[in-house]
Amino acid sequence: MDAKQTSDEAQGPVTKTDRHSDREVVVTRTFDGPARLVFEAWTTPALLMQWWTPKSFGITFISCDADVRPGGTYRFVMGHPDFDQPMAFVGRYLEVDPPRRLVWTNEESDDGSVTTLTLEERDGQTHLTLRDLYPSEAALDEAMASGAINAYPEQFTALDSLLIGSPKVHSA
Repeated sequence: MDAKQTSDEAQGPVTKTDRHSDREVVVTRTFDGPARLVFEAWTTPALLMQWWTPKSFGITFISCDADVRPGGTYRFVMGHPDFDQPMAFVGRYLEVDPPRRLVWTNEESDDGSVTTLTLEERDGQTHLTLRDLYPSEAALDEAMASGAINAYPEQFTALDSLLIGSPKVHSA
């Protein structure tokens, strides 16, 4: 139950992934930059499309619609060379508290999780905690087996690059 994955510290910031319980995965990472910019990267479609899909998975972002407010919905459409049709990821925002907290549902299937993102800023850095709570142990087992949870280190490295180098983020 306490399965952990940690990215290589020698390659930069560490992403820690912990199977916290039978139904929950907790992912943590610290970013160089204020919480406001990290939050914007999660809630601005044009920015999210620049970092969310892990390149090593072969996934491309086709479209990103997000009405980021309590009760608002999102729809992310992605493509993959192995699939004839694009994949749509949909859900609702339950809580939006800039720049500290974002909670949303993942409603692609009955086994979708509720994700809680918490940002804590300290000394110019932002500590991120992401909690994925699944409806059952079997649903979390399936998510772990799919490898999707293994994408977080690569995604967060791309987010780091965006935060460090993108004038779009810094001028927002």
